[in-house]
Amino acid sequence: MGMKDQFQDKSRQAKDQAKEKMGQAKEKAGQRGQQGGRQGQQPQRGGQNHRDIEDTERQVHDRLGQDYES
Repeated sequence: MGMKDQFQDKSRQAKDQAKEKMGQAKEKAGQRGQQGGRQGQQPQRGGQNHRDIEDTERQVHDRLGQDYES
């Protein structure tokens, strides 16, 4: 077997391994997506939930109303 053949074999093996790893990564990502779908969406860290923002706005309006009524 010549050097060129050995190089092509190693190249082919590397490509096969890369394809296999990509397949495994896609499979893991699919499993994560299914798990996330069952649990529902989680708010992003550091971000505020829409409900939290509405509650905060409501509290501010209530406080303003109480301050002006007094």
